[in-house]
Amino acid sequence: MQGPNASTISAQGISPRRHRAFVRITHWLMALSVLGLIATGTGILISHPRLYWGETGAVGTPSLIDLPLPFVLGPSIWNRPYHFFFAWILVLAGFTYVVGGLATRHFRQNLLPPKTDFRWSTIASVTSAHLRGKRTVTDETGTYNIVQRLTYLAVVFFFLPGVVLTGLGMSPGTTSVFPILATSIGGHQSARTLHFCFASFVLIFLIVHIAMLFVAGFRGHVQAMITGRLPKERAPR
Repeated sequence: MQGPNASTISAQGISPRRHRAFVRITHWLMALSVLGLIATGTGILISHPRLYWGETGAVGTPSLIDLPLPFVLGPSIWNRPYHFFFAWILVLAGFTYVVGGLATRHFRQNLLPPKTDFRWSTIASVTSAHLRGKRTVTDETGTYNIVQRLTYLAVVFFFLPGVVLTGLGMSPGTTSVFPILATSIGGHQSARTLHFCFASFVLIFLIVHIAMLFVAGFRGHVQAMITGRLPKERAPR
């Protein structure tokens, strides 16, 4: 049996479904894991806040970047087990999201931009509205605009996989079996530097994402990600 269509739902005073269950569950699991990774990753980073390029790097050798962070010995060992724990949550939740998104056509229906939106004028207009903290038409209808769609696709299919692969490229245990994970990008220290870059972008995305939620309506969109439906007054008409 098919569920009620949008007109029937609207007539009954119920908002149309905004997010499927697998999207909501994996979203919160990935959000939790990313926050855990940021917290534990920061603890690991301050134990040696210097980045290198190549196979090796240590105090006393030239660095590629010296990060403006305190140099605190010890947190790396304490945080590594928790960092790996959150990493596996991210991998499993992300894999489930991608499989579910392909199986239900979620990516094609909700994230793949229509060809008519691939215009610089459209992208510039949406970006300008976001920078000025103004709502767009898609904020009112509960859909994703071209900038959001491209950003979400980049995060899901490029930056998060980049975080995972470079994280594996830093692991001697993993690279002893799959050395290409490190050698293909120049070595273990290169993997660590790229890991920091990918993770930094994800952190920036998270900050901007939360800021845009406040612009679009924080309470309504969080509720939709919990219940699957926008509040009645925010539901698209």
